[in-house]
Amino acid sequence: MGRTAVVVIDMINTYEHDDAHLLLPAAEAALPAIVRLLERARESGVPVIYANDNFGQWRSHHGELLETALSGPHADLVRPLSPDKDSLFVVKARHSIFFETPLSYLLRQQEIERVVLCGQVTEQCILYSALDAHIRHLEVTVPRDAVAHIHEDLADAALRMMERNMGADIVVADEIKF
Repeated sequence: MGRTAVVVIDMINTYEHDDAHLLLPAAEAALPAIVRLLERARESGVPVIYANDNFGQWRSHHGELLETALSGPHADLVRPLSPDKDSLFVVKARHSIFFETPLSYLLRQQEIERVVLCGQVTEQCILYSALDAHIRHLEVTVPRDAVAHIHEDLADAALRMMERNMGADIVVADEIKF
């Protein structure tokens, strides 16, 4: 196994969108595992990269996104996993963390061979990002307890697809070795 990075997907969030009421329970359930995963990664010197939606605000940068989320009604879901001074940040506009972002370049520059994908939404951004990582010949690990979903049945199917079709390791966050 090569060098690893943990990628936190779309967790800097205000949860002010149409299906937020469906996502919130799963985000709350995934939060403790994500926080533990980030703590372990940082203690091990593993790069942590945030890949976050810009919510259509093309002037947004990570500081503005974080500030907006921390001043919103669900800051309690953002504060515990906020980026630290060593975290890297990629702003994205679509489902995949790779689509028209500098992430591929960043991963090559950091000599990353394995990505651990956590965050939300399992059946959307996590799935599409895992596929894009796979076609870039990266090893993919997804901790099932550190991803949040809107529709549980679709999330279960997405995890099975990642494991079967992409060779992703689907594990529990605390089992991930760095």
